Amino acid sequence: MPQERSVDAHRGTVHDLVGIGFGPSNLALAIAVDEHNAQGAGLSARFVERQERFGWHRGMLIEDATMQVSFLKDLATLRNPTSRFGFLSYLHDRDRLVDFINYGTSFPTRLEFHDYLEWAAAGFADRVDYGSTVVGIQPVAGDPGLVDVRTDDGGRLRTRNVVLATGLVPFLPEGVSGGRRIWHSRDLITATASATDVRRVIVVGAGQSAAEAADHLHRSFPDAEVCAVFARYGYSPADDSSFANRVFDPSAVDDFFQAPSEVKDLILGYHGNTNYSVVDLDLIQSLYRRHYHEKVSGRERLRFRNVSRVADVVETDDGVELAVESLVDRSREVLTADLVVYATGYRPSDPVGLLGALAPHCHRDGLGRLDIGRDYRVATDDDVQAGIYVQGATEHTHGLSSTLLSNVAVRSGEIAASIAARPATGTTPARLAHSATGA
Repeated sequence: MPQERSVDAHRGTVHDLVGIGFGPSNLALAIAVDEHNAQGAGLSARFVERQERFGWHRGMLIEDATMQVSFLKDLATLRNPTSRFGFLSYLHDRDRLVDFINYGTSFPTRLEFHDYLEWAAAGFADRVDYGSTVVGIQPVAGDPGLVDVRTDDGGRLRTRNVVLATGLVPFLPEGVSGGRRIWHSRDLITATASATDVRRVIVVGAGQSAAEAADHLHRSFPDAEVCAVFARYGYSPADDSSFANRVFDPSAVDDFFQAPSEVKDLILGYHGNTNYSVVDLDLIQSLYRRHYHEKVSGRERLRFRNVSRVADVVETDDGVELAVESLVDRSREVLTADLVVYATGYRPSDPVGLLGALAPHCHRDGLGRLDIGRDYRVATDDDVQAGIYVQGATEHTHGLSSTLLSNVAVRSGEIAASIAARPATGTTPARLAHSATGA
């Protein structure tokens, strides 16, 4: 029989919350809970993360790529400007505060911001089960106010509230499968490091990740041709103007939540260009200048197949063959490449997949989407009294900042406050160690 997993320090109690996933969203929640507890009222929190250590989009940590949000929209500052977990506290701890001020930007590199996230996460290592995958959430027989969070190693966490922050799932077009020569952009850095003898790379997509991938690959393989394929005439700039950015303000969440469904659709349509399929203007200009200079020199390595789509893709033993179809006249050109990178974005993971028997008790709207309250709690039948909260799958109810860092500090504070305000029920031990058979 395999060795049982050790019981945590909270044995004999029920956790007030268990967070599933420990990316930036639930890390911000851990901070909000910690700061709430500092006021005297303690919430017991535990988190489960399938990665072996903290990591956030590691495959896209390109050396000089910058964030698209201000450093002030960190894990805590918008909720608590005096938080010891703010980005400025991180800079002070790293002895770089003056240097960053002299650097003169509101947008740190992605590498530096990731280091900040790791720095913050280190303070909660004793409250996170890394390398553990949640396989299901079950109601506790006889107590509708409790649920058990079950993990793949046979462990079980008992809790009054569960917060699902399982992140985004890489999206590949129908019929496309990742392989040795076909990647999603999330694996860009690791896959690039192991690639050799590359003569042509094709990047599919027109958003920020696609432009960054084209730029990175062009620099990483100085003798290779990099070909970008997208349906537009060119990359479209992100609208990061001051007025448009108000759509990410905390108050905009209230406006969106209260708006009728037709107004919600209008807002998403009007301001989708602040986030979706758009590129930082500086990067667009840099790529265009490089493309132009190569045309002047007669050595074109950066090429574009615009107003086009990939009609078919086949991976062979020694390469990838893509049928690229013009959207104008439907003509096709077969391109052979050593590598293909699909920068085709992400989709929110389905939080219901883990809920098992609880799923039928979760309310939905007329379009089949989860009915989620302003406090990010899923509406349930009366016989489910445990709180089920979600982070990241709420764009239809809370707006464009649902999956973004922009509102993570405030959102986590609202969830912590909601959980703290709920009555405590149940007296069953929090952690039940048992064999892998579940006996």
